[in-house]
Amino acid sequence: MIMSKKSSQDNVLAEQLRQLVMAIETSGSAIMPTSNQELLQSIVDTAARIFGAAAASIALVDEKQQVLEFKVAYGVGNEDVLGMRIPLDSGIAGYVVMTGQPIAISDVQQDPRFNLEFAESTGYVPKSILAMPLIRNDRVIGVMEVLDKIDEPSFGLKDMELLGIFAQQAAIAIFQSQQFENLSSALIQSIKDLSNADTTSELSDLFRVLEEKSSEDERVKDLYALANHFYTISEFGESERRVCLDILGAFSEYLHSKPRLAP
Repeated sequence: MIMSKKSSQDNVLAEQLRQLVMAIETSGSAIMPTSNQELLQSIVDTAARIFGAAAASIALVDEKQQVLEFKVAYGVGNEDVLGMRIPLDSGIAGYVVMTGQPIAISDVQQDPRFNLEFAESTGYVPKSILAMPLIRNDRVIGVMEVLDKIDEPSFGLKDMELLGIFAQQAAIAIFQSQQFENLSSALIQSIKDLSNADTTSELSDLFRVLEEKSSEDERVKDLYALANHFYTISEFGESERRVCLDILGAFSEYLHSKPRLAP
């Protein structure tokens, strides 16, 4: 059976949409907004300076793995703790997550909840800790900690109240970031669906759905625009589609070749 010219064009478009998906997924965080990550780092840095703390950190709940992962940190041992994971029910941070209650401890080594082994693995063993849950929509999504006031022996009630303000802002930033990641995943899945579509009509229908999803978050419109531009360019022919993919691939390689500055 001889394939029609239109069917052949659709197959070429479908294959190149698959390549577009691969390029997007390979680019990863390079095309995602970094503002929330930078905001979290700024919150931790500012909190540590205001409290006069030797160190501070934010760890987020990974519900699938049932662990806490340290995402941003400041001060002594900050580079060592980033990316580290502990069980949800481990240590003082785990206690705060499990109970949803803040806690201030003046001598952590006298507290049975303190995870000394983990602290030693980071290269810094604190004396005092103030920990606050990060709560969004009545759900604990992480914990913020400040360690060791430099000029005072421990943290007080006023410190706890102030850290609550920082934790509230951090929770908002984290929630927004997670929502964006969810929408981005849905967007990429929609592009994958486009690549499997059999007809131009189906492609058009799927793009309408994709556009509706992009309206859920202002930033997702950038990814929708990328897919929409590719679809528009593809209508001009094979060479135009190929140039589009080559440019995207070259830009992705360029981004990954650049040295990334430490936060």
